[in-house]
Amino acid sequence: MDALYTAVATANGREGRTVSSDGQIDLTLAFPEALGGNGKGTNPEQLFAAGYAACFASAMSNVARQEKIDVTDVSVTAEVSIGKDETDGGFGLSVVMRAELPDHLQGPAGEALLKKTHAFCPYSKATRGNIQVDLVIE
Repeated sequence: MDALYTAVATANGREGRTVSSDGQIDLTLAFPEALGGNGKGTNPEQLFAAGYAACFASAMSNVARQEKIDVTDVSVTAEVSIGKDETDGGFGLSVVMRAELPDHLQGPAGEALLKKTHAFCPYSKATRGNIQVDLVIE
């Protein structure tokens, strides 16, 4: 792959800070309350969810443009969960991608669009075969 852009960020753990090399991101990190933390900061799952939702929505726009489909009113929500990985006793991730589609994309048309988007999206390619990703139309 010939890189067109490389994002660089540095972090010092789940209870610290993360900073991007260009200074656009400078965030306090904290364990969520559900994992015993104080919740007074963002966490890697939120950052991954934000990136995946944005990437998937952009990928959908690209696929839709090629297929001449109007996705003006579409929004994408990524739900990233962390839990115990039964295979090694560590932790693993799973994702639910929720696409809020207008009436003209309900049913088979929307399902086809989501499948094509999932095949095209760089985040989906990176997660394929590694974590469970469920696609949901709303």
